[in-house]
Amino acid sequence: MTSFLTHRRLVHDGGLPVHLRHAALRTCLARFAPYGLRATYHHLTLSARMPRRLEADPPALVRAVEELHEARVLRLAQSERYAARRRAEKGAGRRAVTGPPAWWEASWWDSPNDAWLHDPTCHPPLTLPEYVRRQGALLDGAALAGCPACGDERPAALRSTGHGFVEACRACARVLRPCPCGRRHRVDPVAGAGWAGVRRRDHMTDAGTPNPHWPGPAAASSLLGRRADGRLRLCEPGR
Repeated sequence: MTSFLTHRRLVHDGGLPVHLRHAALRTCLARFAPYGLRATYHHLTLSARMPRRLEADPPALVRAVEELHEARVLRLAQSERYAARRRAEKGAGRRAVTGPPAWWEASWWDSPNDAWLHDPTCHPPLTLPEYVRRQGALLDGAALAGCPACGDERPAALRSTGHGFVEACRACARVLRPCPCGRRHRVDPVAGAGWAGVRRRDHMTDAGTPNPHWPGPAAASSLLGRRADGRLRLCEPGR
């Protein structure tokens, strides 16, 4: 299996067709994607100003892979520090993890960030390095205000589950307080804001700006509850 760095070099290779460079970026995402592959790709299309037609701005691929690379370097450094700390704890006879678990080892199953998997437009409004630094600070025991994922300090939004409410971050849809029933409630994507459209970059113009006629921006800023018919609706706090 080829490495992240090998495919990063391919993204930088201006002699390759743009579709092959894009494929190399996708492979890099398969190796490292802090928000999950789909949500991380959506984030990079926006942060790197990736146009719908890649031929319009091939350097956007380099901008995207470099942001991803910077975040990966930070995560690898965190991993080394965490491993060194665990070795020291085990050497002192403390085999049980006493602090927060490593964020990169957490399972997506029943994760508070579940919405990022099912709606690629839902993810923190941070750059990838900012997100990794924030998670590293929490891992080191820092007490940070706001949403653990993105730092948003606004009151949580309420998503109806039909028999209760889930409290979620307004900026990234991370679950801050689950439904009292204890069951896992999946957040489905808004119509028109699914992976197929994101993969085609329908949400972007050829100038590398968000497409004002695509439902993605509205979807990314909406926190959704489930109606009785199973469809999703906006659930406002206090209702």
